[in-house]
Amino acid sequence: MNTNAKSRISILGTGLAGLGDAGGVTEQEIIAKACAKAVVASGLKMKDIDGIITSSLTSPWWVMRMSEYLGIRPRFSDSTMFGGSSFIADLKIAALAIEAGECENVLICYGATPRSVPSSSRINQMRAELDPQPYEHPYKAFNPPSSYALAAARHMHEFGTTRRQLAEVAVAARAWAQLNPDAFSRKPLSIDDVLNSKMISDPLTVRDCCLVTDGAGAIVVTSSERAKDLHLSPISVLGVGHAHWHRQISCMDDLTVTPALESGRVAFEAAGLTPDDIDVVQLYDAFTINPILFLEDLGFCKKGEGGSFVSGGRIAPGGEFPMNTNGGGLSCVHPGMYSIFLIIEAVAQLRREAGARQVSGVETALVHGNGGVLSSQATAILSSVV
Repeated sequence: MNTNAKSRISILGTGLAGLGDAGGVTEQEIIAKACAKAVVASGLKMKDIDGIITSSLTSPWWVMRMSEYLGIRPRFSDSTMFGGSSFIADLKIAALAIEAGECENVLICYGATPRSVPSSSRINQMRAELDPQPYEHPYKAFNPPSSYALAAARHMHEFGTTRRQLAEVAVAARAWAQLNPDAFSRKPLSIDDVLNSKMISDPLTVRDCCLVTDGAGAIVVTSSERAKDLHLSPISVLGVGHAHWHRQISCMDDLTVTPALESGRVAFEAAGLTPDDIDVVQLYDAFTINPILFLEDLGFCKKGEGGSFVSGGRIAPGGEFPMNTNGGGLSCVHPGMYSIFLIIEAVAQLRREAGARQVSGVETALVHGNGGVLSSQATAILSSVV
């Protein structure tokens, strides 16, 4: 890797808890477990945490609740919510806060239990009723699947993308999940299995859609200068970009072009790198169309070529383009919002801690989060080179 970028912040420890089915314990409990692991792995104590960033799908008071539950009184806190992209966008917020001297050690955390405590899903339904999207809500669209199905159908129409190419994304994710003991779905999956499974919203079947699981994740970040004294292998955050252009799918200018075009450009420019410099990629795969769109918009292939790019085992274990190496939201974990897990998997790969799924020679990783219905996009470039 050759870059002149100066990292402002670095990731110290990470933590996971309650993946799959947490057995009915609360969101706060599994988040607290993940946070405790992340803080210990950072070489810090909870009393050293003076910044916290977190958000929730079910509670507007979440940052206060988690601070209270963890027993910390932060100098800086933030709960800005950008949907599933939030926790990558939070890296930028953390960098700004640390650089401004507002805090030194920031805990970024998230968790939810929609599988074992389905009441959270009911809360989300109630919130949708209270915050209707005026051009869509009257028609009772089955969202979010129908919005992503609309984007998939348009991409197929405009560029000739096929159902089999979409299925390749799910099959590759499952192959990676089979190498990950933490993954929720590890049974063999073929392209025909994806194509012949239950239709959810044409052209997407149930295997084109992400899991509904429990799970919590946490990371601790600090200034890159301090990180050198705290951890043997801090992970540098070389660049972060964030963009949002719309809220509802009916206000999207082009169903095949996402704000990843902008978030990726900003992240790459800050890092002083190009797509050719990236060793492993972790993309938010709530639906199989997502990685195809993001690979195009982030510059890994041209617009319209995403379907062919992911085909032939290219993104599966042993392929030339390792992507979503934990199994992704399609086969590993997806508790409502997912991007915190992208960061944690990237850190594992960069530290050579990924076990059977470890990609050799990894020095750089790109993580990309998606929020809403292709609405909010956040990109970060990480490096093991300090």
